[in-house]
Amino acid sequence: MNAAPADQIRLLDVQALDLRLSQLAHKRMSLPEHGEIETLNADLAQLRDLLVAAQTEESDTAREQTKAEQDVEQVRQRAARDQQRLDSGSITSPKDLENLQHEIASLAKRQGDLEDVVLEVMERRESAQERVTELTGRVGSVEAKSADAQARRDAAQQELDAESGSVAKERQAAAAAVPADLLKLYEKLREQQGGVGAARLFQRRCEGCRQELAITELNEVRAAAPDTVMRCENCRRILVRTPESGL
Repeated sequence: MNAAPADQIRLLDVQALDLRLSQLAHKRMSLPEHGEIETLNADLAQLRDLLVAAQTEESDTAREQTKAEQDVEQVRQRAARDQQRLDSGSITSPKDLENLQHEIASLAKRQGDLEDVVLEVMERRESAQERVTELTGRVGSVEAKSADAQARRDAAQQELDAESGSVAKERQAAAAAVPADLLKLYEKLREQQGGVGAARLFQRRCEGCRQELAITELNEVRAAAPDTVMRCENCRRILVRTPESGL
């Protein structure tokens, strides 16, 4: 393949712009905010699970407290009714009086036991409420940090996207000045060679593979016509000659 030396030099410009686009894409994918957001979201998911568990416990203990208080009230009402019967003097049988007094005493003990249950449940509920309050605050704090990191990531991505758009336009203009057959070969090689399809020959070294050309290769390059498109024997990339090639 033949191409004017100036066109081959322009291909280096296209290559430089392609490398810049690759660098910008890599930078976009490697923003530190990505890892920060991932870590924060993992923490947030864990905290939300803990919060749901604490809220569930608080809800369960609230129902348990209500039930225990209802039990206390039922016993209290029953004891009050028995006490009224005792105080009314309507019961004259000694045995019935003894049984009623015994029941009142039993109810008093039962009420005391149930009130202890209420206190124990209230303590557990208060602990669960404190846990809910604590976790709600922690969730809010992590959510704020995540939102801040996302805002910083979005701003950085927008800046990089704007620069990439500018470079892409510059690349389009540079590629339009390169002959179609040369550009097609370059694109094929660039895909095969990790994003680098053309490299400068600088001081007898291919800047694509960083290998110095052997004497026989140098002699071939020296003997080639200026418009001959050379290929590196080692990496097979397009080898572009410049005044700094050391020939």
